[in-house]
Amino acid sequence: MRFSRGLAALTLTLSFFTSLHAEFLYKDDVVKNPNFAQQIESIGKELKAKTGVSLYLVMVRDLENNESVSDFEKRISAETNDSSVVMTFVELQHEVDILARPASLYKDFNKGQILSPNATFIGAVVSSVMFARSYDEVKELLSNSGGTILPILAERAKGDEIVKKYSVAMYNGYADVAEQIATSRGQTLSSSAGSGSQIFIDVIRFIFYGTILYGLGTYVWRRFFKKRENA
Repeated sequence: MRFSRGLAALTLTLSFFTSLHAEFLYKDDVVKNPNFAQQIESIGKELKAKTGVSLYLVMVRDLENNESVSDFEKRISAETNDSSVVMTFVELQHEVDILARPASLYKDFNKGQILSPNATFIGAVVSSVMFARSYDEVKELLSNSGGTILPILAERAKGDEIVKKYSVAMYNGYADVAEQIATSRGQTLSSSAGSGSQIFIDVIRFIFYGTILYGLGTYVWRRFFKKRENA
């Protein structure tokens, strides 16, 4: 859930491109940064060595022939032919998903938490107030918070910052999944995120949810209090 170690490396601008054989960064048509690939490979290799689980990251611009993300992931999983977790990001469809094979691997990480659009419980409360249409939706939103990918992807960015946002979000999520799998099997990853930049992600979350709260407050004021003033 924390992505500090390697964050600086992710944001460096390289003056040259070095070729890198990527095993766990299975496909990358989006970021295309060798430092990003190296960080993913480092975590993936250590996780595989210590737990036997292969964690693959697939980043594509779009899917062909109207293929669904689920079918795409199943095809990738079949190609890997091992005990694996496939994390997929489709840029143009704004989709992120995680597939585990065999299905028993889902017990080693919390997919709902990782893919939650809410970074904090307060954010989940706000989302339930603004978007939930039933008690079941409220319950689902409140039960899953601590998202490590979607809150970052939701941040506004322009130009080169967009790709940087993608790299931070997917690195963050990849490290989160890896750490959870390792912990579930009594292992610790030395190559994973660590806690040094927790302040950074907390600032992102504060800004993100502060904006939502401001919008909610403005909506409530205009809807109810301003009407009373004009009555």
